[in-house]
Amino acid sequence: MASSELKQILQDILPELISSDPAIRDFVLRTVSNYYASKAETESRFDRVLAELQRDREENTRQWAENTRQWHEQHQHNQEILAELKRNDRRYDSTIGALGSRWGLYSEASFRNALKGILEESFEVQVLNITDFDDAGEVFGRPDQVELDLIIKNGVVIVCEIKSSLSKADMYTFDRKVAFYQQRHQRPVSRKLVISPMVDDRALPVAETLGIEVYSYADAVENL
Repeated sequence: MASSELKQILQDILPELISSDPAIRDFVLRTVSNYYASKAETESRFDRVLAELQRDREENTRQWAENTRQWHEQHQHNQEILAELKRNDRRYDSTIGALGSRWGLYSEASFRNALKGILEESFEVQVLNITDFDDAGEVFGRPDQVELDLIIKNGVVIVCEIKSSLSKADMYTFDRKVAFYQQRHQRPVSRKLVISPMVDDRALPVAETLGIEVYSYADAVENL
């Protein structure tokens, strides 16, 4: 009998034999068990795959939570650093402001001393620093002291303002100070001078309108 005929016979009668004869059915199952996984083994493998997927999911969730926690901690740390930098900036600004103010006062004193030395020694004039109290607040809008530098030559009074910097508002204030001095002491002022190394460009037209002479350095004041 040919092999092909035998295969055809088995295909025809084997299903019925397996269905009707338990011995044949067991024989077939034992024979094919080496080639195919059993139901229990298949279910076991499926359970293992599910367990691995569950572990992977739990690990991913844990890792995500850890990353989130670290991000929040880093964010809070960065916020603390930023707050500290802002506090330091405020301290530095305050320190720089104080140093700038002190430098301005020292500069004004240096200009004043230079002016006094140059004019008194070289031009035979008298340089005075006077302070009056403005009770009515005519100069600053409230009662306050008014300080002025006077240059007196042959009875002629010249009022001088010496500042480390001059703005547009400073020009108006200086003009009010001169008016206050003239009214308080009943003495006319012949010239109004300002001396400063830094004069705002917007202050120059105001100075011209008010008749205020602007000088950058004390030694430039020669034509008295």
